[in-house]
Amino acid sequence: MGPRLSTVSPRGLVAAGETGSLARLITSLKENVLGSPKELLKLSVPSLVYALQNNMAFVALSNLDAAVYQVTYQLKIPCTALCTVLMLSRSLSKLQWFSVFMLCGGVTLVQWKPAQATKVQVEQNPWLGFGAIAVAVLCSGFAGVYFEKVLKSSDTSLWVRNIQLYLSGIVVTLFGVYMSEGAQVLEKGFFYGYTYCVWFVIFLASVGGLYTSVVVKYTDNIMKGFSAAAAIVLSTVASVILFGLQITVTFSLGALLVCISIYLYGLPRQDTTKIQPSETKSSKERLVTV
Repeated sequence: MGPRLSTVSPRGLVAAGETGSLARLITSLKENVLGSPKELLKLSVPSLVYALQNNMAFVALSNLDAAVYQVTYQLKIPCTALCTVLMLSRSLSKLQWFSVFMLCGGVTLVQWKPAQATKVQVEQNPWLGFGAIAVAVLCSGFAGVYFEKVLKSSDTSLWVRNIQLYLSGIVVTLFGVYMSEGAQVLEKGFFYGYTYCVWFVIFLASVGGLYTSVVVKYTDNIMKGFSAAAAIVLSTVASVILFGLQITVTFSLGALLVCISIYLYGLPRQDTTKIQPSETKSSKERLVTV
């Protein structure tokens, strides 16, 4: 019993992190965060990749037209599906692949804005822009699927995993802040300009991040992409009601494509929410006979 106690699985910590008492939660945090530097290092990988993605997206937007950036950046949706297949050993049907690319086109149309002439001439490097967008797309797919694999490959609590991820993210972003604007931060303070509205936006972003991790935990990254697309459509509809935003033909067509793609992807299919090392022969035979 002694050796088994020293190598006990974190399964018991799930209850502590999600449904247990505060004392058990604190114990779980000490064991999984402070007492597990390897696990913390493991979750620093997606933090670094996400930081690289954000910076590459900024470089791409600085060197590409807004319309070109808008279209090419949506390739992160099929890239996520490809990473899901390669990294998690899952399979998607032809209809699912079709719905993924349809979602990509729908999101592009929903967010499409006609190019506007401007007198400001900005020197751009298209090759640098396309290279940066390619790196950003690959980072988006890899980081999301990597985090999903970490979540589903152990019994560690979802909330503990979030804390591990965001601790790494805080370190990475603080480093970036002090490298880029260290003098201003030291002069005016880190929280200079933080109003109640800013804090409220931070709160909403935090809740959104927690919600995203729940979606990834209990579905997958592809479904996260579909839910994000639906959120874009709903937020635009809300803007129409609240701010009188004018609906365009491209938005209507894009929203229709998003809705159809969600319906097609949700049709009865093979379960893709669990990591399966390999398919059984019976499942293959079942797919052939469909």
